[in-house]
Order: sequence, then structure tokens, then C-alpha cells
Amino acid sequence: MVTVEELREMDCSVLKRLMNRDENGGGALGVLSGGKCLLLDCRPFLAHSAGYIRGSVNVRCNTIVRRRAKGSVSLEQILPAEEEVRARLRSGLYSAVIVYDERSPRAESLREDSTVSLVVQALRRNAERTDICLLKGGYERFSSEYPEFCAKTKALAAIPPAVPPSAAEALDLGCSSCGTPLHDQGGPVEILPFLYLGSAYHAARRDMLDALGITALLNVSSDCPNHFEGHYQYKCIPVEDNHKADISSWFMEADLGNIVRELNTASAC
Repeated sequence: MVTVEELREMDCSVLKRLMNRDENGGGALGVLSGGKCLLLDCRPFLAHSAGYIRGSVNVRCNTIVRRRAKGSVSLEQILPAEEEVRARLRSGLYSAVIVYDERSPRAESLREDSTVSLVVQALRRNAERTDICLLKGGYERFSSEYPEFCAKTKALAAIPPAVPPSAAEALDLGCSSCGTPLHDQGGPVEILPFLYLGSAYHAARRDMLDALGITALLNVSSDCPNHFEGHYQYKCIPVEDNHKADISSWFMEADLGNIVRELNTASAC
């Protein structure tokens, strides 16, 4: 468990003053102890996209990352697209890093396997001279007290909770498997920073796809149409949706690893 001795705590009012100072004096987010401050959002990607504290950087620490890391994540894993931030952390150019989750009130309430705890451990190993603070009450408290210092993404904020469509709606979507079972609630699962695993329901939600920055879809079904062919790139593998289907043979033929690499390279250009 991350204890108070290991992780300092910061009141929302203190962060608000730092951000006020930043707005008045210009430059990067906040000044603390005579140096620049980094604000890390340790919530899931979808939560960050729906609303976040201005200037914060979202860390990547989903289930796949944790499993591969075996309990010890690296800066490259939690900040894969933030090369400059990683370099500044290792060089000791941040005097303080403020981490926050959804609502943790105190450092002593954090679980050892929580995202905040794993991120703090990674920071301890790579930024030994940097003070690390937990924002008390997290995003929930800060956004309720100082909404003017938060940003919300309309695309995600406007997405209502996933509701299983009726039989008629499923027919309108053009496939028999677009019904949304209980295990399929919510958004797609982020496997890698550029790769998501979703369902037929998610593939039919252009608002959700755009909010996640999706540019291409791999349609692994025999009856679900490519709903937005003029907007996304599609690759189709007509696999039957039943327990007898030999999915592995299709994956070998499609060379999925090469497809993913090509799409990732193209999106980076």
C-alpha cells in the first residue's frame, strides 16, 4: 500500500492556486517549489476523454499493460506517446508531479494494485528527485469545486450509457449480433495505445469511434456491415459467430500482425 510517508497529499485549493498562477504568469502548468509541475490523470482513457483537469496527461495502465508488466510498469508503458515528458522526468526537470484518480480521498486508501500506486512506483524509480503528490478527492472533487479549470469532450460526454437495442433496431443496424449483452456494456477495451477491442454495437457508434480517434476497423463477422465506409478504413474477415468457427485459420490468412503494424505506421505519419 502507498502510505502517507511515501506519497504526499495536495488539497484541491492548492492545485487551483497553482493553475491560477500559471494563467496569470503564462508558461506551462503551475509552478511548485521553484520549478514546473506535471499533472498526471490516472483514470481510464474514456473517463479522461469525457472530462479532465486542464493541462493533465493521461497515463496508460489498462489490464493488458499490467499483465505484461507483471506488477511493475515502466514510463514507456504508462506514457507511450509522451517522449518529452519521460525525458524531463528522468532529467529531474519537474520539481513535482501531481497524480489523481476519480475520487481517492487519502493516500492511505489506495490499493497496492491501483493505477495510482503503480504509476507512483514507476515515478519513484525514474524521477527520484521529484516530489510526488496525490490530489485529495481526485477529479470528482476538483471538478465539482473548480469546474472552470476542467475540460469536457462533448463527443464522449454526449454518449449515453450503452442500452441493448431492440430487435427492430438490430435489424436497422444490419446485423443479427448487434444486441448488447450485459458483458458488453460501456466502451471498447484498449489493448494497446492504438488498438481497441470492441463489439458490433461499438462498430455501429460513429460518435464513440470518433471520440476514441479510431481510423480503421477490422470486421470479424459474416453478417455485420461496414457502417461508415466513407469515413473509416475497413478489413473484413467473414468468421461465423459460433463455437465451431475456426478463427485461427482466418487469422493466419489475413496476417493480422502485419495489418495492425501497417495501420499503426500509417496513423503515425
